[in-house]
Amino acid sequence: MPSQRTLHRLFVLHSWAGIVTGLLLFIVCFSGAVVVFKNEIDLWANPSLAQLPRAEPPAPLDTVLASLQARYPQSVVETIALPDPINPNYFAFVREPGAPASERTKIALRSDTGAVVGPVDSQLGQYLRMLHVFLFFGPRWIVGFLGVAMLVLIGTGIVIHRKILAELFTQRWGRSLRVVMSDLHKCIGIWGLGFHILIAGTGAWMGLATLFEQSFLFATTTTGANAATKTAGKSDTSPATMQSLDGLHAAAVQAVPGLQTRFVSLQRWGTSQAKVSFTGNLDGHLLSTTRVEANAATGVLTRVHDPRKQGFWSQFNGLMEPLHFGDFGGLALKWLYFVLGMTPAFLSISGTLIWLDSRKQRQRESAQAPIPGASTHSAPAH
Repeated sequence: MPSQRTLHRLFVLHSWAGIVTGLLLFIVCFSGAVVVFKNEIDLWANPSLAQLPRAEPPAPLDTVLASLQARYPQSVVETIALPDPINPNYFAFVREPGAPASERTKIALRSDTGAVVGPVDSQLGQYLRMLHVFLFFGPRWIVGFLGVAMLVLIGTGIVIHRKILAELFTQRWGRSLRVVMSDLHKCIGIWGLGFHILIAGTGAWMGLATLFEQSFLFATTTTGANAATKTAGKSDTSPATMQSLDGLHAAAVQAVPGLQTRFVSLQRWGTSQAKVSFTGNLDGHLLSTTRVEANAATGVLTRVHDPRKQGFWSQFNGLMEPLHFGDFGGLALKWLYFVLGMTPAFLSISGTLIWLDSRKQRQRESAQAPIPGASTHSAPAH
């Protein structure tokens, strides 16, 4: 059992970790709870798109790409999102001429004909996801470190509150605000413990794994490899005839049976070095990192990433996003993730309120404490 001195240090660490990260944790946790309904929110924010018919099967990818190129001949089509169980439409992200390098226009297309509907009016769901994953403009590792901070708060909270079973049903409603909030803080933290560990762990992994991987590659990459990369970047980009997108997609599905494509990404389209990648999930699996890349001019598959055939870490990484966002079990699971996802946001608020009230209490006690050496008797009258 930890000594009182250790418990005090852990309590101080728990308090200050919560105070320093409290506001950001609230923003990330609240937006994360809401963003489980990202697709539903996007559809709700664009009611005209919800009224468009769903086609099974949807229009060919070649038809969709041709519609985009005819409507936006000077723009670069970068990504095409296929219809999903919630949204009945195609979406495309295009980079228009003269637009900032980081700005993309989201275009909606009918799934039955592939015809362009026009720019999407609202991207509320996507904005919420950007807030949750990147805090809008920050690098993802910031949110990853918040996941680590949340794990620290969970670990220190478990050690500090040793009577976990007794506190499962402890709620003293008739006491002071600090006592009520403290009981709620402990009770909700205990009941949601497993979910909080899951969300914090997967969030930390997704935010920091790429940072560590890039750091490792940077440290181990030789000068010769860098030179080769620069040379490769200057390869031939002369105009070339492109293979059929639908034919390339069929080859990708053949290479990875069960591939459920969500996104089609195009690079240097129309040149001899054009690349296309198909990214999505696997039918009957949680793994979400399946990807097939091909040379769009020759039709040769250049990279096939099937997590079922990869090592442990690849499969582990493929589980992180579905487990974090809860998008694998239908509407009921999303509502469960939403309710449980609100609890760490509440813990951020309640922890801050408890700390502020405790600080005020200590200040009052300090002000009321007698000054050492001072007499408690009134001075005699002259």
